[in-house]
Amino acid sequence: MSERDDKIEIENAVSPGHRQRVDRAKYTAMRDALLAVLPAAAPGLSVAEAKEALLARLPEALFPGGAKAGWWLKAVQLDLEAKGTIARAPGKPVRLFKTVARSPRRTRAASSSSGGQA
Repeated sequence: MSERDDKIEIENAVSPGHRQRVDRAKYTAMRDALLAVLPAAAPGLSVAEAKEALLARLPEALFPGGAKAGWWLKAVQLDLEAKGTIARAPGKPVRLFKTVARSPRRTRAASSSSGGQA
């Protein structure tokens, strides 16, 4: 795997347009752990509750003793918020939940009117 493949570009919901390259393995591990613990509806979990719930899901080799988990949690949180994968519930403290990604569906009428051509 090349050095370029070892990195992934992430976004920041608080600073639109700001992108940062980070370690792919750590990002993926944190993303998977966070999405596994977040509920699919508001009010969701506080960031502290999410961190507590996901720590056991993180690989010890990447996060020994939970080291740096707070930084990675925030980085992944902001990236997933920017992508619309998770959202904040109104109010304080910040509470996170998964969103349902909706893709536009083609209706039967729309596909018929195009003559079956895309």
